[in-house]
Parts: sequence; structure tokens; C-alpha cells
Amino acid sequence: MSAPAPTASPEVALAHAARLLGTDPALAGEQAQEILRVLPGHPPAQLILAASHTACGAPERALALLEPLVHAHPHWPQAQFELGLALGRAGQGDAAVAALRRAVALKPDLPRAWLALADHLAAIGDEAGADAARTQYVRHSVRDPQLLRAADALAGNRLPEAEALLRAHLRQAPTDVAAIRMLAEVAARLGRVEDAEALLERCLELAPGFHAARQNYAQVLHRANKPQEALAQVERLLAHDPANASYRNLKAVILCRTGDYAPALALYDGILAEYPGHPRIWLSYGHALKTAGETARAIAAYRRAIALDPAFGEAWWSLANLKTFRFEPADLEAMRAALARGDLPDEHRLHLEFALGKALEDAAEYAASFEHYARGNALRRRRVPYDADETAARVQRARTLYTREFFAARAGWGAPDPDPIFVVGLPRAGSTLVEQILSSHPQVEGTMELPEVISITRELRRRAAPGQTYHDVLATLGADALRALGERYLARTRVHRKRGAPLFVDKMPNNFAHVGLIRLMLPNAKIVDARRHPLACCFSAFKQHFARGQDFSYSLEDLGRYYRDYVALMAHFDAVLPGHVHRVIYERMVEDTEAEVRRLLDYCGLPFDPRCLRFFENDRPVRTASSEQVRRPIYREGLDHWRHYEPWLGPLKAALGRVLDTYPDVPDESSGTSPA
Repeated sequence: MSAPAPTASPEVALAHAARLLGTDPALAGEQAQEILRVLPGHPPAQLILAASHTACGAPERALALLEPLVHAHPHWPQAQFELGLALGRAGQGDAAVAALRRAVALKPDLPRAWLALADHLAAIGDEAGADAARTQYVRHSVRDPQLLRAADALAGNRLPEAEALLRAHLRQAPTDVAAIRMLAEVAARLGRVEDAEALLERCLELAPGFHAARQNYAQVLHRANKPQEALAQVERLLAHDPANASYRNLKAVILCRTGDYAPALALYDGILAEYPGHPRIWLSYGHALKTAGETARAIAAYRRAIALDPAFGEAWWSLANLKTFRFEPADLEAMRAALARGDLPDEHRLHLEFALGKALEDAAEYAASFEHYARGNALRRRRVPYDADETAARVQRARTLYTREFFAARAGWGAPDPDPIFVVGLPRAGSTLVEQILSSHPQVEGTMELPEVISITRELRRRAAPGQTYHDVLATLGADALRALGERYLARTRVHRKRGAPLFVDKMPNNFAHVGLIRLMLPNAKIVDARRHPLACCFSAFKQHFARGQDFSYSLEDLGRYYRDYVALMAHFDAVLPGHVHRVIYERMVEDTEAEVRRLLDYCGLPFDPRCLRFFENDRPVRTASSEQVRRPIYREGLDHWRHYEPWLGPLKAALGRVLDTYPDVPDESSGTSPA
């Protein structure tokens, strides 16, 4: 049903009032009131008056008009849109989302409704939904035929077609900021983060008030591991629109990245007051609470997400991933019921498989537990294909390149600062325990799994010729360039150092593959290799669903080969950089904690401090899967837990080969048992 049409004279006044909404909403409201004096209850005039109230900061007055208006005209898309805007401004986020969804369902070509919906979806952590809504906004807001075709291609994820159309358009109209922003979106989807960043910088040079582009820019900076720069952009957005929930959500996400959990949690509290019915924001809230050490509140947040969506696999897995949490029989029934659904998306299914595997493991039902772990891993591996041969080739290239002579020729290069202690190894090998012990020393600050080394390798890789690795590019750099890399690393990681301690821990396990880079750019940094029994370490990784970055961990064969590659590479660095890497054997740390802690502190040049033995009293935020475990004293029970699953570990044992038989010693490289 459409709104009744006004008479001819009010039509002119209405058109004038509608134009005023964009420049002078108060005057537009006065114009609408004049019309309503002549035509009481006139729906279009009521709509303009309500929009005026919303724009002037009086959403409650707008709602008093809009709610009966929408009730009388439920199929009027513009009324649903204005209702969504007013509800959002009134802090009723869930209701706003519902109204905006009704608006775009009734009339898909309402670009402002799509944009408002995108903001709300971003606020509740539904990035996929927000991206889709933004794409529809672009699709329905452009009028140029070529841009319209590009928008259609973008909406259909036909990225090469969209890129070709946009580049052709920009050759004719190089300052078209809408096209520049769309091209940045293409670049971001293709993983070309630097290109997206440069395009959005140009977009904002041309149009500083283009807030949607600034929000994209902040998101790209965040993904590029530039949290301070991203935060600066978000603050500019919030200065313009402090109530915008999507801006506040993005700020909370960035603050969590920088370890500023108190203000992040305050932001989440405010968002949840507006969007209490969306499970994904409860999940994000739970993650922040967990990292900050507020376990009971984190469990309550995860439980709330599940209450809102009983099939929300990631919320179930988040409970399991606390490691110390124990499911109740009713939880097992609920997870099995969700898995029995034929319409359950794989993303929820794989999380539920991992969660149910953990629940059955705790119940000592090991055969059934392994079956669920295997199913979850199979689902995940289909989504993240992994090539073990490619990893072995990269390791071999590093072993060939990084010789004693190579390092000797570059002695004294790089930034001389001794600040970082890199804790490397494989996931689930005890690196979080090592980090917690070190960060309990007053001269050492724990941070997180810092992505900066990985960011540097990506930039070097982009400069590599076909067939080259980033190691080949690194080998061409001179003393000044290597020093600049080290200084960049220190500058980029400074935001994570809150206490001013002279040393800090960078606990990114995968950095074992980048020991050569670390040695060259930061020659005085310490490197600690955390190592655990191959079967214990690999099977613990097999049980773990990682958010990203561990694509080798979803197959027992791949895990075994990856562990062999890791051992071979670290043995190589032991040979060419003797004494440069300190190894912590997890089982020895458990058996004689004080002796191993003293060895570790000696290597780091630190005096012994008894607080390092009471690491479990350290209340610092911990972001990894071991966060709850390292808040307890060391215990022996987990050392041989893998033996419950030994009947199913044949493929892992075969892939490990002689590395398994010789642990914790390293096989002789000349024997041919190490991977080549």
C-alpha cells in the first residue's frame, strides 16, 4: 500500500520540505507542520516531520509519529526506512535492523536504507552481511551505466570483470570518488591490501567528507596491522557521528588488537544495550572478556549467544576452547540436535564438530571424540587447502640460503635494539606458558601474537620475481634496508607495550620460519623455541580449530610433515647460528620448572625472579587457546593425554618418521631423515 497523494498545492510545499531535509532539517520540519495544519494527518507530511525530528536529535518524537504511520501503511518502504533510522538513533538497534530489512525488501533500490543496514550489521559483527549491504548500496546509488555494470559485477563477486570496468571508467573520470572506492573494495577482496589503502587515501584526498570511504580506510588499515592509524580514522568518524554503532564496534575491535580491553569492553556494553538480540556481538564480547581474564562473564556471554541461536557453532566452540570448561549432558544433546539439521551451514557444523569432540574427550569417550575431531578437520581442510610440498620447498630454500658465511657477511647489520624476545615453535607446544613465565618478570612485558614479522614477509614476497621466495628478496637488502626493517618492527609493535618494561615478548609461533629475517633485522633479539613431544603437540593442534593461519593443522599427515620441516629448519639454525636460539622442552619445564625457568632467564640476560614461578598469578590479558590453562599452576596430567587417541594416530606417526623416535634430540641432517 502506498501513502495517499497530497493535493497539488501541498505537493509543491512537500517537495520543498523534502529538499530542505538535507540542508536544514529544522526548517523542513516547520514546513511539514504548516502542511499538517492545512491537512491534518497527511502521511507524507508526517513522514517529513518525523525525519526532521530524527535529524535534529529527537528520535523519540520521530517514533511517536512513525510507529502509527507504519502501522497504518505497513507496505510503505520510505516509512519503514525512516522508522529504521529513528530506532537506530533511539538506541533500539535490533528493531532498527528489522525495519531496514523490511524497507529494502519492499523497495530494493533504496540506497540509503542499504547503507544504514550495513552500519547496523557491522555494529553487531556481521561483516559478511555488512559487506553485502554495502555492495547493494553501491549498486543502487550509481547512475552511470558503466559503474552500474561494475556494481553488478561486484555484487556477483566477479572481481576481474568489476576491476576492468572500474579501471576503464577511471581513465575517463580519474577523480570519481565512488569509482575509486569501488576499486578499493575489489583490491581488498583480492587481498591487495596496499592497493586498497592507496586508493582510499586518494579517495579521501578528493573527498574528505566521504565517511563511507573513511570507514573502509579504517578497516583496511586494521587488516594491514596499522592499529594506531586505523584508530585515528575511527576517531574522525566518531567526531562526526558519535552515536554510530558500527564506528563504535570497529573501535572496540581495534582496541582489542592493541590490548586496551577496558575501553573496548565499555564500548561493547553500550552496543549490546542497543542490540541485545544478536548472537555475534555477544560472541565478540565473550572473546574480549576471555582475553581480559573475566572467565565467568565470558561464559555467560557465550551462553547468551547460544540461547539466541542454539546452532551457533562458533559460540559452542568458544566454550570448548576455554579448555577448562566442562559441558553438561544437556549441552551434548543440544549440539547433536544442531548437527542433525540438514540445513546447517558448514561454518557452524565444523565448529560444532570440534566442540563435541572436546565434550566427548572430557567424558572419556575417545573413539567418538576422535570421530568428531576428524569430521571437523575434514570440513575445515576443504575450506583452506594446504600444500605440504610447497612448505618443504620453502624450508629447503631457507636452509640453502642461510649459511654461516651468509650471516658472517652481514654481521652488525640491522637495528641493534635488544628489546624483543621472540617465542617461536608450533602451536600447542607450550609457547603461551613460556610467554606467561617471561612476562611475570618485572623487566619483561607480554604482548600477544604480534603479526608484524608476517606483515614484513608479505611485503618482501610481493617484491619477489616468479619462482622466488621472500628469502631471495631479503638476501639482496643492504645494511641500511635491514636496519630500517628492524626499526619498522620496533615502531609498529610499540603500541602493544603498555608498561614501559625494557623487554617484551612477541609470541607468534609461526615466526620459527622467519628466524633468518629476525636475525638480520634485529640481531640482538632473543629467540626461544618452545618444543613439545611430536605426538602431543601435533594431536593437540589437530583438536584445535584455529581462526586463521594454521592451514597445515587439519590433516594428521600434514601435521607430521610440518613438524618435520620445523625440526629440520631449527636444527639448521642451531648449526649456522650456534647458541642464538634457546630451546625449551615442554616436558622438562613440567618436570623441573625452576631449573628450566632459571635457564630461560639466563639466556635472556635476566636475573632470577620468583614471580616467574608463580606465573599463574599474572593477570595480564592472554589471547591464545591456552589462556585459561596458563592461569593455573603447571600440571602433569596433560603430558601423555594423546595416548588415549593412539589407535588412530598411525598416519601422524608415519609422517613424523625418525623425528618421533629421536625426540627431544634432533636427527642427524646428514642421515637423510630430515626433510629436504
